[in-house]
Amino acid sequence: MSTTETEAVHATRLSKKGRKAIVAGSIGNAVEWVDWAIYTTFSSIFAHHFFPAGNDAAALLSTLAIFAVGFIMRPVGAAVMGAYADRHGRKKGLVLTIGMMAAATLVIGLAPSFEQVGILAPIILVVARMVQGFAAGGEFGSSSAFIVESAAPSRRAFAGSWQQVSVGAGVLIASGIGAVITSTLPEEAVDSWGWRLAFVIAASLGFVGLWLRSSVEDTDSFELAKNRNAASGERRNAMLRMFREHPMAVLRVFGITIAGTLLYYMWVSYMPTYAAVTTGIPLNEALLANVIAMIVFLVLLPFAGILSDKIGRKPTMSAFAGGFLIFAWPAFQMLDGTFWMLLVVQLIGIVLLLGYSANCAVIMAEQFPPEVRATGIGLPYALAVALFGGTAPYITTWMGTNGLGDWVWLYASIAAAIGLAVYLTMPETKGKKLE
Repeated sequence: MSTTETEAVHATRLSKKGRKAIVAGSIGNAVEWVDWAIYTTFSSIFAHHFFPAGNDAAALLSTLAIFAVGFIMRPVGAAVMGAYADRHGRKKGLVLTIGMMAAATLVIGLAPSFEQVGILAPIILVVARMVQGFAAGGEFGSSSAFIVESAAPSRRAFAGSWQQVSVGAGVLIASGIGAVITSTLPEEAVDSWGWRLAFVIAASLGFVGLWLRSSVEDTDSFELAKNRNAASGERRNAMLRMFREHPMAVLRVFGITIAGTLLYYMWVSYMPTYAAVTTGIPLNEALLANVIAMIVFLVLLPFAGILSDKIGRKPTMSAFAGGFLIFAWPAFQMLDGTFWMLLVVQLIGIVLLLGYSANCAVIMAEQFPPEVRATGIGLPYALAVALFGGTAPYITTWMGTNGLGDWVWLYASIAAAIGLAVYLTMPETKGKKLE
């Protein structure tokens, strides 16, 4: 085989080390998101255990407020853990994030109730959720860098798509754990210890992911950067270096994320509730449509990654944003309270979202050199998610309850227009050499 033919094979085939790294990164990411999502799945059940008795509604609101604290901690985790992964290695960063997530999840599952220790109970819950948010913030940048750097050059989007597959799979597994526990145990058992069992199971999966990640080697890209820095004597802070040397790339990652995170949260997290409130469709039917759409989404994501590797990042991401710009208004007009119409709306939106989700890890990784890659991906992404993704359900709910429900489509369209402008003006990075 000639040198040219050998290079072509290496460009398209994953090495054994690369396959192991992508599997470890993806499975670890999935179980970390099980730990993150199990809180939401059982929040309405365990809320009253951590707050004074007598007002279940206030207890639930307090528990959801603590959920929001986790979102606030995500940019902090992205900054600190991104810099740690850029200095000490992707593997060490990923081992640390999943270890923190699993430990915090186990603490919540075993935490004493308000009746047992008083005000200490909600304090433990807040601290544990802050650690979960910190770990989740550090996970995206480190896992995206790790997975993309481990991929064959012409399969980077395909490899990166598994980062998002693992996120969705983690959320579905958390929902599955919730469904099994709530349907097999009596209501009293679920309330007293069943919800704790769910957290212990989720934490156990996290420790399995910790073992899996501990068994892989770090990426060649990181080792190259480490050797280069050692030779030059550089030990500059990755976050300062990111802002000083790559300001446009930071802004680009932030801009790339705005439309993707807002529309993802609207379609995946909020659409079932919106449809149930505005059209009267039973919530269980709306959730079923959402689950079907999510399964289709996860199956198609790797194929969308393959398409991006063939035709480029700009065309596939522009199709996502342009498609939503056209579809946003009809989507909300089509909702008529029937299951099948909601499913159609969900499926069309999910197919369009493939253009963002299959690309987000790879295109962000392709913006930065390895010395600042985990920080460069994680921090602007986490900030955009906190500002636009985390607030999307609140803003759309506020619009609906203040007589502006008919204009929710415009909110989605503006986000899509911003995304389209970013995607059309950004440089194409398909085929770019990744150090």
